Amino acid sequence: MSRRRLMLGGGAAAAGALVAAWALSADDSPCVDFDRSNWYGGAKVQAKTERRKRPLPTRTEQVSALQAGHVYDVLIVGGGATGAGCALDATTRVHSLCQTVPRYGVQFVSPLGHRSSPAIIPSTSDVACDCRFGLLILMTIMGKVFRGHRAFLLLVGDRSHASLLSFRNRVSDGERSRRGGRLMEKGCGVTERKWATGTLGQWSTSGNFYFTPVFCLRTALVEADDFASGTSSRSTKLIHGGVRYLQKAIMQLDYDQYKMVKEALHERANMLEVAPHLTRPLPILLPVYKWWQIPYYWFGIKMYDLVAGDRNVKNSYYLSKKNTLELFPMLKSDNLCGGIVYYDGQQDDARMNLAIALTAARHGATIANHVSVIKLYKTGGKLSGARLKDELTGKEWDIKTRSVINATGPFTDKIRKMDDSTVNNICCPSSGVHIVLPGYYSPEHMGLLDPATSDGRVIFFLPWLKGTIAGTTDMPCEVTHSPKPTEDEIQFILQEVKNYLNPDVEVRRGDVLSAWSGIRPLVSDPNKPDTQSLARNHIVHVSQSGLVTIAGGKWTTYRAMAAEAIDAAIESANLKPLFRECQTDGFLIEGAHGWTPTMYIRLVQDFGLEMEVAQHLAKSYGDRAFAVAKMASMTGKRWPIIGKKVHPEFPYIDAEIRYGVREYACTAVDMIARRLRLAFLNVQAAAEALPAIVDIMAEELKWNDAEKKRQIKLASDFLANEMGQMVNRASRDKIPINLTKDEIQTYIKRFQIIDKDRKGFVSINDIRRSLKSMGVKPSEDEIRAILSEIDVTYHGQMEIQDYLQVDLKRGIHRVLLFVLIIVTCRFGSPCLDMSVCPQNYGEDVTGEQLHEILREIDTNMNGQVELDEYLQMMSAIKSGHVAYSRFARMAEMEEEHHEKELLKKKITVERSGGGL
Repeated sequence: MSRRRLMLGGGAAAAGALVAAWALSADDSPCVDFDRSNWYGGAKVQAKTERRKRPLPTRTEQVSALQAGHVYDVLIVGGGATGAGCALDATTRVHSLCQTVPRYGVQFVSPLGHRSSPAIIPSTSDVACDCRFGLLILMTIMGKVFRGHRAFLLLVGDRSHASLLSFRNRVSDGERSRRGGRLMEKGCGVTERKWATGTLGQWSTSGNFYFTPVFCLRTALVEADDFASGTSSRSTKLIHGGVRYLQKAIMQLDYDQYKMVKEALHERANMLEVAPHLTRPLPILLPVYKWWQIPYYWFGIKMYDLVAGDRNVKNSYYLSKKNTLELFPMLKSDNLCGGIVYYDGQQDDARMNLAIALTAARHGATIANHVSVIKLYKTGGKLSGARLKDELTGKEWDIKTRSVINATGPFTDKIRKMDDSTVNNICCPSSGVHIVLPGYYSPEHMGLLDPATSDGRVIFFLPWLKGTIAGTTDMPCEVTHSPKPTEDEIQFILQEVKNYLNPDVEVRRGDVLSAWSGIRPLVSDPNKPDTQSLARNHIVHVSQSGLVTIAGGKWTTYRAMAAEAIDAAIESANLKPLFRECQTDGFLIEGAHGWTPTMYIRLVQDFGLEMEVAQHLAKSYGDRAFAVAKMASMTGKRWPIIGKKVHPEFPYIDAEIRYGVREYACTAVDMIARRLRLAFLNVQAAAEALPAIVDIMAEELKWNDAEKKRQIKLASDFLANEMGQMVNRASRDKIPINLTKDEIQTYIKRFQIIDKDRKGFVSINDIRRSLKSMGVKPSEDEIRAILSEIDVTYHGQMEIQDYLQVDLKRGIHRVLLFVLIIVTCRFGSPCLDMSVCPQNYGEDVTGEQLHEILREIDTNMNGQVELDEYLQMMSAIKSGHVAYSRFARMAEMEEEHHEKELLKKKITVERSGGGL
């Protein structure tokens, strides 16, 4: 028995000596390779399987952290996709191994100063029963035997598990505080905040054995506007490798193009995996109208599948003409030979960008929107800090940092010139316009690719959030914070769409629900002698002072771009993260951990939400949808029980606005454009929902009446200028009047019936008289308040000039809507808008209802409706520039009513026999 004990003891001693020798001979680098640290053979713990429960700090707390005087390892400028990706990458260089499962770290230092790499060993919270911890204890005992020194260990983990231990027993909390100094906080070990972002150095127990804490990079992300406020929210919404790039790679034997496609296809698969709630595979039809093109396109698409390899979404396939029209019935059938269907991905780009930023925040990054960089500081020729400004409060302060990453997209050169005013511009901005059409323009689950437009570009025609998105153009432009779509670009897209749809689908200018322009930052590579030619892919450039610029590329490759930028920052600033390799490949982002395709059913059953609303919440928020649903208010109906919609045509509910404030929405534009996608889907619906949205935000952010009015004004300007509302109105001014003589006489007659005084325009008095005759009784104060808002020229008249060219599919201006409703009801026809139809003719109309009707009338703000403008509207309806007009219908029915009244006067009761 004693011999057996001796043999076991000797074996253990030998094993301990070997392990200690290995530790002492480890690489000096403070960065540990993953496989090297996993020497014990334990299972790899993937960060993508873990859901961070750390609550999101408020924006005030985030800004306070920026002002606290910390020295940041990385300051990222720009809150777009790449900037958010950089923040997540930096914070996960250690968190991918140090989450949930606590870990021990120890470093040995020889008398000659040789330091081993810190050993990271996963363990359970009960260290006494962990055999791996016992092995490390044996290693420290051997160290004491051979060196004569004690060693201490750190249990690396969250606040509840972090503790300092000797090889004999646990150290009490009080002793831990005395021994650990500033490393340990009394009573709670290492705080999660410090552990997540700090770099606190080493702490020695006896002079020879050092214990080294492992930390991720202290990271800050600032964005001058809102997250995804620029190009990242104005994309085609596709996650793709680039079919046309592969075509060039094959035709020109260009290996660089091939690598770009290969990388993008890998990232496409990764995005579909890490954010399944925000992404989906989308089949895209490539129609073929010439027989010889079938094998040509089929081979190209099959090569696309081949390059994707095992990361392919789904295999492409050929369709006959019959099957093509069955799947895409809107397609033009003349000369159609068939179609080829391939798969790419689709996303909600703004919410994806936000989810990446929120994931970084949950892992310890300090992120703040509406905070700009106005100056960079240098020490010894190297960047050492920056001056920041809170755009909401105007406050300025300085921040210290070891490296700065410029991820500002189109504004790349602005930050580069802060670093060095002599550098040449490398950004060549290009405008890409997209439009949104009604959902009936395309099937719900299939898109269309036009591979050869009239000018050689590619046009996509895709279903998106119940609408149809079409684009994009590619025109040189100036860099601006407020890019605007132009009428020429909108007409180009409509014309290209018209070429592929059958005659039954009339492509009308009036069907454009919204339009926006995104600035694509094409760049020349400053690393190459020839800086005039544009780079095909993204570029990473490090200036002499250490400014890391990441520019170019596309949405799909944001993660790879971020990884290269962080690698460059680590090398340039000599940073010391635990892991040099990027850890975000396969890293699930906010909302993805508990999401399932049928999760919406639980939302319906558990909360009483409408099914459409539940599906929307599940797809937009993932497993965070339950937190959103808990904020929903009661509807007061039998069903749905909760979830008041902010607009009847869309599934957005009041709870999303309250939750959006917690997602750092600070302005009404942040909410309608990027937390909700209402502005991108229907600009008129966004304008209608704006007052209710601002009211809820005011409750959350404590806005007063003046601030509410300011927010509505800013949001209205945003909708008018950046979302296509103004260009839609301007386009109607160019419509020629193409009516026949008889049509003109008919419309003049109808207009004069409304304009009883023959003034040549319809004024607010005509509205008052019409409403009064129908039994609708608005107060004088309500009428004056309405008129004061719409009559900016203050001459007491209201034109319908722009209404006469109005676009129903954009929301149709509601001139004299109540007059029309009452006339319609009187004639026994169904009401056009039952939600505002008075049930009784004598029922009062609220000022809010009148305001909603009349605030949309005077689009050119000169206060009156004239005859020529009415004729122009009727011509627009005839030509298809305008889809429908309630005013036109009202005039027609008013004429019928007038004719009947005249007939009654001509035929008396006596002559008619009393109507028998």
